[in-house]
Amino acid sequence: MKTEKIILGIDPGTSIMGFGIIKIIGKKMEFVQMNELLLKKYDDHYLKLKLIFERTIELIDTYKPDEIALEAPFFGKNVQSMLKLGRAQGVAMAAGLSREIPVTEYAPKKIKMAITGKGTSSKEQVASMLKSLLNLKELPKNLDATDGLAAAVCHYYNSGKQIGGKNYTGWAAFVKQNPKKLRD
Repeated sequence: MKTEKIILGIDPGTSIMGFGIIKIIGKKMEFVQMNELLLKKYDDHYLKLKLIFERTIELIDTYKPDEIALEAPFFGKNVQSMLKLGRAQGVAMAAGLSREIPVTEYAPKKIKMAITGKGTSSKEQVASMLKSLLNLKELPKNLDATDGLAAAVCHYYNSGKQIGGKNYTGWAAFVKQNPKKLRD
């Protein structure tokens, strides 16, 4: 059994895509990296999607994650925002699946619950708990990076107990679990 694995966590967004990477050695979790892809300066939504795909592929090729955890878009009142977030998530998911890396999505409340024990925690509370858990020296200015890191940590905590997350091991698994998303 493999005792070491790398998890890439992504908080997809069309203004900022946050990401974090952890390494698991045995049952010990280690911080590897966190950062964000700033997309605010681009007006073209399709260019933003291309950049999300390319950055995700670059992270995969550099860090060789064994699994990817994505924060699922939350259902807000603005349908256009929801659509854009869904596309960003889909592009990040497609990047992982194109490299045949298992992808799992987690609802924001589930991620917050895994990190802080409370599904209604603020971004600041999640970031503070991650700082403590992973012995981080400082937190980034934007907390989108810690949101991506939180997705990775949530996935580690939920490894082996697939509750509430959707897990795809490749395109075939995605198609099998989502037959209504296919067109004739």
